[in-house]
Amino acid sequence: MAVNNHSTHIDISNIELGKKEVQVDQNMPSLPTQSGKKLILCCSGIFICYFYYGIIQERITRVPYGEEEEKFVYPMTLVFMQCVVNALFATAVIKLTYSSSDIDRTPTTLYIWCACSYVGAMLASNAALQYVSYPTQVLGKSVKPIPVMLLGVLIAKKRYPLAKYLFVLMIVCGVALFLYKDKKQKTDQHSDSIIGLGELLLLVSLTLDGMTGATQDKMRVEHSIRSHYMMQKINICSFLILGTAVFMTGEIWNSIAFCQRHPSVLPNMLSFSIASALGQNFIFITVTTFGPLTCSIVTTTRKFFTILASVLFYGNALVSRQWVGVVFVFLGLGLDIIFGKTRK
Repeated sequence: MAVNNHSTHIDISNIELGKKEVQVDQNMPSLPTQSGKKLILCCSGIFICYFYYGIIQERITRVPYGEEEEKFVYPMTLVFMQCVVNALFATAVIKLTYSSSDIDRTPTTLYIWCACSYVGAMLASNAALQYVSYPTQVLGKSVKPIPVMLLGVLIAKKRYPLAKYLFVLMIVCGVALFLYKDKKQKTDQHSDSIIGLGELLLLVSLTLDGMTGATQDKMRVEHSIRSHYMMQKINICSFLILGTAVFMTGEIWNSIAFCQRHPSVLPNMLSFSIASALGQNFIFITVTTFGPLTCSIVTTTRKFFTILASVLFYGNALVSRQWVGVVFVFLGLGLDIIFGKTRK
């Protein structure tokens, strides 16, 4: 009888051990789950598309054209063309892959609000390139998780652990180190003050980025929106807003005249828009699946490689203090990613 009891006890232990093993396996963040594979695919797509996007963007806005060394100074037209291609791409994906039962019930007002902040952020970011170097613009935008997180707390009622705020503070310190200008640098063009017009434009862009993220989170949580519906309708609203702006300001005619004088810019603009559409495809999948904050962290980490590419191809040398800032920014981002995985 005792032997039987002992045998039964062993069987129960084995069953309990098996349950524990299954439970551990289910909770392991390192397993290549379907969700994990999707995030890896999205990260890879964002890194590749926006790596090329960043190189072409600087080529369009910073490299002079023709004997007169004329520069492309039409940011609204560039973003307008980008939004048209993005909307066409999203519409094609919906027509080819979505079923007739997929219906978007998200209020139009949310799309309009999101489009206004989205367009404003892109315009301010592109306009900043006329006053700051591309590495400064890119690393300045690396602070994007901060407004996304803060406005997510205020608008979308999100909650974050204390450690996340610490890692975000590291990012802020890194960006501050990078953007701070030494006294001897103030003699450069557009450098009359520590915070110039370029830095103010970056600040505006970041604030609008935070508003966009909070609105997207609201769409995702309250309306369970599909990624390409979000991409399509935000870009449709965006190009309607920009279309009105470029015609009212007359920028569209000036940009067409520029392209006629320098037709070599057209292939760059087209490849820039295609890279944007492919990159946005992965961005909106990440936003609707994992949330705007995760997306902002992913898009921020890829910017390190964009900075290296800019330094390599265009000779935008960074001083040692700025490299320390780079380390702070991406160390904070790396710890945040590790911390998040540990908590899961």
